[in-house]
Amino acid sequence: MVITPRIPKLVITMGDPSSIGPEVILKALGQVRHGEAEITLCGDRTIFQDTYQQLCRSGLDVADPEAYSWLEVPIDRTSLEIGVGNAASGDGGFRALATAIEATNQDKFDAIVTAPIAKSAWKMAGHLYPGQTEVLAQMSGCDRFGMAFVGRSPQSGWILRALLATTHIPLNQVPIALTPALMTQKLELLIEHLQNDFQLKTPTIAIAGLNPHSGELGQLGMEEMNWINGWLEEMRSRFPNVTLIGLLPPDTMWVKPGQAWFHGKTDGVADGFLALYHDQGLIPVKLMAFDRAVNTTIGLPFVRTSPDHGTAFDIAGRGIADGTSMAEAIGWAVELVRSRWE
Repeated sequence: MVITPRIPKLVITMGDPSSIGPEVILKALGQVRHGEAEITLCGDRTIFQDTYQQLCRSGLDVADPEAYSWLEVPIDRTSLEIGVGNAASGDGGFRALATAIEATNQDKFDAIVTAPIAKSAWKMAGHLYPGQTEVLAQMSGCDRFGMAFVGRSPQSGWILRALLATTHIPLNQVPIALTPALMTQKLELLIEHLQNDFQLKTPTIAIAGLNPHSGELGQLGMEEMNWINGWLEEMRSRFPNVTLIGLLPPDTMWVKPGQAWFHGKTDGVADGFLALYHDQGLIPVKLMAFDRAVNTTIGLPFVRTSPDHGTAFDIAGRGIADGTSMAEAIGWAVELVRSRWE
């Protein structure tokens, strides 16, 4: 008896329709191997068709949107302006995301790949969410989730895996948002991510301090001495099969991963990294892997990935956007789905 292998089913949302989203999707799909995944596009079909025609006129070899299945989300295009995020574009991008989540909750897809949105356009349209991550969590009934980043180095093949303890909040709110309960939840998510998605059963995790030099014994901030160091010792007792390194000075935590990414020097480098706030994690991640790193929401009942860049309104419609990060997002969605099956 011939057993037909399972093929991951992916739905790709268009993101903000006035952005580079449709362009990078079509460019990325041109790099996907035939039979690697069953792909459905979610958004305004006409926008994709127009984008395809424009790119073809420019002599670019991109995927034909008519070659894929569709979840259509029509938009009033008279209110759209390419390169400008407004209420119409924000509402269209939001509805595409919501449509994809609803279908995935019905087990029609194994993973969602999301193109970038503009939070300001969402706000103009009355959708008051910090980002797509929070919508994904709310609509899937998940109150335990995290924003993680994964990327494979084209130079060395080493895989970078990083999680943010806090995400889209002002910097002055970070010390307030960080609590032992939140830190425990994020660490648990990262451990599960490494064990379930990468089969790293006894992982090593590096954890950053909050303040410069991790507080330097209270000279540069008291959070480490007041509670974070104590929390870390408790976590070492709770997870004896996990090696927890820290608290590392935030400016030096990324030296070893940088050497592993660019030069393949992997001795002593951790399997995963926990950064305590947005820029502490994403400045080094984007410096190393801007076109390779992928945003993945962990803790959801399905796989979600997204390119690690924004809407790039300034170059939308010009045909010059780079589809590499979107291609990586599609590739990682396939890989993570298969890993969970295994």
